[in-house]
Amino acid sequence: MVSFEELASIKVDGGTARVYEHGWQSWSPSGSYPADVASSYRPVRPVSQNQSYRPGRPAPDSGFQGEGLLAVDPGTGDPVTVFGASPGTTVPSVRAALVDGHLVVSADGPVSAAPATTIEEGLAAWADGYAAALGVGTIRPAPTGWCSWYHYFTDVTAADIEENVAAIHARDLPVDVIQIDDGWESEIGDWLTLSGRFSSLEALTERIAGTGRRTGIWVAPFLVGAKSRVFAEHPDWLIQGVRAGNNWNQDTYGLDATHPGARDYLRRTFTMLRQAGIDYFKIDFIYAGALDGPRYSGADPITAYRSGVQLIRETIGPDAYLLGCGAPILPSVGLFDAMRVSADVAPHWAPLDGDPAQPSQQGAAFSTVGRAFQHGRFWVNDPDCIVARPAIERREEWAEVVDRYGGLRISSDRIADLDDWGMATTRRLLEETPPPTPFVP
Repeated sequence: MVSFEELASIKVDGGTARVYEHGWQSWSPSGSYPADVASSYRPVRPVSQNQSYRPGRPAPDSGFQGEGLLAVDPGTGDPVTVFGASPGTTVPSVRAALVDGHLVVSADGPVSAAPATTIEEGLAAWADGYAAALGVGTIRPAPTGWCSWYHYFTDVTAADIEENVAAIHARDLPVDVIQIDDGWESEIGDWLTLSGRFSSLEALTERIAGTGRRTGIWVAPFLVGAKSRVFAEHPDWLIQGVRAGNNWNQDTYGLDATHPGARDYLRRTFTMLRQAGIDYFKIDFIYAGALDGPRYSGADPITAYRSGVQLIRETIGPDAYLLGCGAPILPSVGLFDAMRVSADVAPHWAPLDGDPAQPSQQGAAFSTVGRAFQHGRFWVNDPDCIVARPAIERREEWAEVVDRYGGLRISSDRIADLDDWGMATTRRLLEETPPPTPFVP
């Protein structure tokens, strides 16, 4: 049973005090709340605890729970206090509960407390120290891109890609990378074989290169679907005794990146993709590689997860661009060029089930703002894609979020569906990509 030790009892003004809570992975809500709300956001569906929040570590019914990071602004004029972890093989949970006019802060592992003038200043200072401790070096500028996901989703075809490449080229949009998203593979977990909608990645990559652009691809390397051949033929490759979630109308499981067979499979997958001419990789649902369960090597989850990402990096080479998504945030620092820092955006503003970890512009905006301090310190922040076609609800507001807080700029509309406003906005956001320097509020 996890034990929490009290760290501080901070007198607060209940009307003005705020608590900043950092979520476990890309999609977990991260941001500031009034201290007197009943609780921060919680998963609405049980499956979301593993799939969108921290597996095996549910927050209490009331109050707040930050994963490795929590800050308190007492609202009294006294300093902000930032409670933050140091890099290691565990990430402590930090809780805060309002009791008799005080925020009682506790943690289940070592965290340090540091004063700051504002929450934003304190988070930035903590992130500077965290990055320095892991030896994070110069952060590379991000390419611009176009992604198939938010129009075609899993039904994308090679012809859809070719149509949009031609449209981008004809309109001279400033797009460096064409990202083929989910739908190219035969099954989740079966990355060496193509779906019936794609006949040759090499041929498609050559056509993209013919327009002067690069090819990117989406992969969920640590996720294995119950419908896949890998699941049927190699159950020993899975993290045992734990389910990653449910998606694509099937249960999903985590790949054990310490198993020799699984490691060889990862090498073969990414070698095949590199040989196809791909040099930009979005690896998604990678929280599955950090699930807490028995592994072949006996390694702890964070060490095992990092070894899997490092193997992918070694296979694709140092010059390829690596974007993480659905990733445990603090265990990922120092491994990626760019990182999704929010839930998925969506054509609709509000999350359909009220959970901002699920796809919506509202949820994506909340955590994009809440994790702005990570841009230029840990990596290039990815707020998710530019979606600007007329069918997008409140598209002007989402464009403003990307404009103010975005680092990675990826368009994800069918180009033919953009009206004049959508085309002008997409062009402007692609042309004005921010540098990979630390974000300043």
